[in-house]
Amino acid sequence: MKSYDPRVSRMELPENETKEEVVEKEENWETYEVFHQKKRGDQHVHVGIVHAANPELALIMAKEAFGGRRQTANLWVVKSVNVTATDYEDQDIFDTTPEKTYREASDYYCMDRIRKYQQEHGIVDRKELRRKQKEQSLKEIK
Repeated sequence: MKSYDPRVSRMELPENETKEEVVEKEENWETYEVFHQKKRGDQHVHVGIVHAANPELALIMAKEAFGGRRQTANLWVVKSVNVTATDYEDQDIFDTTPEKTYREASDYYCMDRIRKYQQEHGIVDRKELRRKQKEQSLKEIK
Protein backbone atom coordinates (compact mmCIF):
# COMPACT_ATOMS: atom_id res chain seq x y z
CA MET A 1 0.00 0.00 0.00
CA LYS A 2 1.61 3.25 -1.13
CA SER A 3 1.19 6.28 1.06
CA TYR A 4 2.81 9.67 1.43
CA ASP A 5 2.76 9.16 5.18
CA PRO A 6 6.04 7.40 6.15
CA ARG A 7 4.40 5.77 9.18
CA VAL A 8 2.01 3.89 6.89
CA SER A 9 4.70 3.11 4.30
CA ARG A 10 6.91 1.50 6.97
CA MET A 11 4.10 -0.85 7.98
CA GLU A 12 4.57 -2.95 4.84
CA LEU A 13 0.86 -3.58 4.42
CA PRO A 14 0.14 -6.41 1.97
CA GLU A 15 -0.70 -5.49 -1.58
CA ASN A 16 -2.49 -7.37 -4.31
CA GLU A 17 -3.39 -6.52 -7.88
CA THR A 18 -6.98 -5.46 -7.21
CA LYS A 19 -6.27 -3.99 -3.76
CA GLU A 20 -9.94 -4.56 -2.91
CA GLU A 21 -9.17 -7.17 -0.26
CA VAL A 22 -6.70 -4.90 1.53
CA VAL A 23 -9.07 -1.93 1.40
CA GLU A 24 -11.95 -3.99 2.81
CA LYS A 25 -9.80 -5.16 5.70
CA GLU A 26 -8.59 -1.64 6.40
CA GLU A 27 -12.05 -0.02 6.22
CA ASN A 28 -13.47 -1.58 9.38
CA TRP A 29 -11.13 -0.30 12.02
CA GLU A 30 -11.30 -1.64 15.55
CA THR A 31 -11.06 0.22 18.84
CA TYR A 32 -7.90 -0.22 20.90
CA GLU A 33 -7.40 0.82 24.53
CA VAL A 34 -4.10 2.64 25.10
CA PHE A 35 -2.02 2.25 28.27
CA HIS A 36 0.92 4.56 28.96
CA GLN A 37 3.98 4.02 31.16
CA LYS A 38 5.73 7.22 32.23
CA LYS A 39 9.06 5.67 33.21
CA ARG A 40 10.45 2.18 33.46
CA GLY A 41 9.15 0.39 36.55
CA ASP A 42 5.98 2.48 36.85
CA GLN A 43 2.57 0.99 36.31
CA HIS A 44 0.79 1.39 32.99
CA VAL A 45 -2.17 3.80 33.13
CA HIS A 46 -5.12 3.92 30.72
CA VAL A 47 -4.90 7.15 28.73
CA GLY A 48 -7.47 6.73 25.97
CA ILE A 49 -8.47 4.88 22.83
CA VAL A 50 -7.46 4.81 19.18
CA HIS A 51 -9.17 3.37 16.11
CA ALA A 52 -6.91 1.31 13.88
CA ALA A 53 -6.99 -1.48 11.31
CA ASN A 54 -4.49 -3.71 13.14
CA PRO A 55 -2.39 -3.73 16.33
CA GLU A 56 0.72 -2.39 14.60
CA LEU A 57 -1.14 0.64 13.25
CA ALA A 58 -2.82 1.08 16.66
CA LEU A 59 0.61 1.26 18.29
CA ILE A 60 1.77 3.86 15.77
CA MET A 61 -1.38 5.92 16.25
CA ALA A 62 -1.11 5.62 20.05
CA LYS A 63 2.49 6.84 19.86
CA GLU A 64 1.39 9.84 17.83
CA ALA A 65 -1.63 10.63 19.99
CA PHE A 66 -0.31 9.91 23.49
CA GLY A 67 3.46 9.42 23.28
CA GLY A 68 4.32 13.00 22.42
CA ARG A 69 2.22 14.63 25.13
CA ARG A 70 4.31 13.43 28.05
CA GLN A 71 7.42 11.49 28.97
CA THR A 72 6.95 7.93 27.73
CA ALA A 73 8.83 4.72 28.43
CA ASN A 74 6.31 2.25 27.01
CA LEU A 75 2.87 1.98 25.42
CA TRP A 76 0.41 -0.90 25.34
CA VAL A 77 -2.53 -1.27 22.96
CA VAL A 78 -5.27 -3.82 23.63
CA LYS A 79 -8.35 -4.49 21.55
CA SER A 80 -11.35 -3.12 23.41
CA VAL A 81 -13.26 -6.36 22.83
CA ASN A 82 -10.54 -8.22 24.76
CA VAL A 83 -11.06 -6.19 27.92
CA THR A 84 -13.25 -7.97 30.44
CA ALA A 85 -14.78 -6.14 33.39
CA THR A 86 -17.12 -6.86 36.27
CA ASP A 87 -20.67 -5.56 36.23
CA TYR A 88 -21.58 -2.82 38.68
CA GLU A 89 -24.42 -5.05 39.91
CA ASP A 90 -21.82 -7.60 41.05
CA GLN A 91 -20.24 -5.24 43.56
CA ASP A 92 -21.03 -7.69 46.37
CA ILE A 93 -18.06 -9.85 45.33
CA PHE A 94 -15.80 -7.16 46.81
CA ASP A 95 -17.64 -7.15 50.15
CA THR A 96 -15.57 -9.77 51.96
CA THR A 97 -15.70 -8.04 55.34
CA PRO A 98 -18.67 -5.85 56.28
CA GLU A 99 -16.53 -3.32 58.16
CA LYS A 100 -13.10 -2.34 56.99
CA THR A 101 -12.78 0.87 58.98
CA TYR A 102 -9.56 -0.39 60.50
CA ARG A 103 -7.97 0.28 57.10
CA GLU A 104 -8.96 3.94 57.06
CA ALA A 105 -6.86 6.58 58.75
CA SER A 106 -9.97 8.51 59.77
CA ASP A 107 -10.47 6.15 62.71
CA TYR A 108 -7.13 6.96 64.28
CA TYR A 109 -7.23 10.10 66.41
CA CYS A 110 -3.63 10.80 67.32
CA MET A 111 -2.90 14.35 66.11
CA ASP A 112 -3.73 15.78 69.53
CA ARG A 113 -1.17 13.43 71.13
CA ILE A 114 1.41 14.33 68.45
CA ARG A 115 0.92 18.07 69.01
CA LYS A 116 1.15 17.60 72.80
CA TYR A 117 4.43 15.69 72.38
CA GLN A 118 5.80 18.39 70.05
CA GLN A 119 4.96 21.13 72.58
CA GLU A 120 6.49 19.20 75.49
CA HIS A 121 9.73 18.59 73.62
CA GLY A 122 10.00 21.94 71.80
CA ILE A 123 9.52 20.48 68.33
CA VAL A 124 8.20 22.99 65.80
CA ASP A 125 5.43 21.74 63.51
CA ARG A 126 6.56 23.08 60.13
CA LYS A 127 3.11 22.76 58.55
CA GLU A 128 1.52 24.75 61.34
CA LEU A 129 4.35 27.32 61.20
CA ARG A 130 3.89 27.78 57.41
CA ARG A 131 0.14 28.14 57.83
CA LYS A 132 0.59 30.86 60.47
CA GLN A 133 3.17 32.69 58.33
CA LYS A 134 0.80 32.59 55.37
CA GLU A 135 -2.07 33.97 57.46
CA GLN A 136 0.16 36.72 58.81
CA SER A 137 1.39 37.73 55.35
CA LEU A 138 -2.23 37.87 54.11
CA LYS A 139 -3.15 40.17 57.03
CA GLU A 140 -0.22 42.47 56.22
CA ILE A 141 -1.31 42.72 52.60
CA LYS A 142 -4.80 43.82 53.61
